[in-house]
Amino acid sequence: MEKEILEKLVKKKQELEKLKPLSDQSAQNLAEWLKVELTYSSNAIEGNTLTRAETAEVIEKGVTAVIKGKPLKDQLEAVNHAKAIDFIKTLATQKKGHQSITEEDILAIHKTILTGIDDLWAGKYRKSEVFIRGATVELPQPQKVPYLMAEFTQWLEGQQEAHPVKVAADAHFKLVSIHPFVDGNGRTARLLMNLVLLINGYPIAIVRNEDRIEYLEAVNRGQTQNDLEPFYKLMVQAVERSLDAYIAAAQGKPPLPFISKGLRYMVRGELLKIGKVASQVGLPIPTIRYYISQGLIKPQEYTKGGFMLFNRDVVDKIREIKRLQKEERLSIAEIKRQLGQT
Repeated sequence: MEKEILEKLVKKKQELEKLKPLSDQSAQNLAEWLKVELTYSSNAIEGNTLTRAETAEVIEKGVTAVIKGKPLKDQLEAVNHAKAIDFIKTLATQKKGHQSITEEDILAIHKTILTGIDDLWAGKYRKSEVFIRGATVELPQPQKVPYLMAEFTQWLEGQQEAHPVKVAADAHFKLVSIHPFVDGNGRTARLLMNLVLLINGYPIAIVRNEDRIEYLEAVNRGQTQNDLEPFYKLMVQAVERSLDAYIAAAQGKPPLPFISKGLRYMVRGELLKIGKVASQVGLPIPTIRYYISQGLIKPQEYTKGGFMLFNRDVVDKIREIKRLQKEERLSIAEIKRQLGQT
């Protein structure tokens, strides 16, 4: 990991620390949004079928949310992952440094992820061989796992001078390469990475589901060719996106585009009709049309029959508009300025 890149992240972190802190409400709103996005992305990478909107609903309402056609397991994964995020946030406040992260902490993260899904192995090391679909890497034998995990936490303890972002990325890679659990290795590794970041004053970083193939290939390349540069690049980009989002929020600019930048929502099959948009944001269609008339949102394109089609990121934008209206009581003109549309 190049020194110049790490220094750039340090400068952005310092820039954020110099800015006026977010209001409690704004900080909470951004944190809740990041919780949903991290939960959605981390679970989706592992095959969870919930959409962003469904993930948000399940986190808010629990498994009592009615998500038609989706397995209960997928809903439990969303609830558990959100709880695991809360857990690492609390744990981060109790640690003086990433050097003090223990095996018990890692097992506790894993137990939170799998509770109610696989109670037999929640928070326990595997005792059988495991294989990664589509990958050629040979994972450690189960009898080696306890020794490798002891070595892993000893390695963490010895990371005194290393840049925390590199420590976070390496911890992520090393844990997923040990693959100590029957299930939940990737989610635990990404949460551990974020625990290291939080302890060192960095915001939560998200490996986006949209980057899933690139991410999995980068991990496999590191494991089979000992080339970690593609993996490091993705992790640095994730950290930088979150720093940019918090800097934007502290400057009174919309933070979400920095997290969502580059999301591939342009595929026709992903476009939404106005009724679907309205149902996902909980607003009547006339309100959506009003936002369009005021220039707050616009359709991506029209069908031959004249129906408007929207990118999925319009859902996040409308939620931000709703928040600005309800919580900050901004006028349409003020919202347009806030969103940088004037």
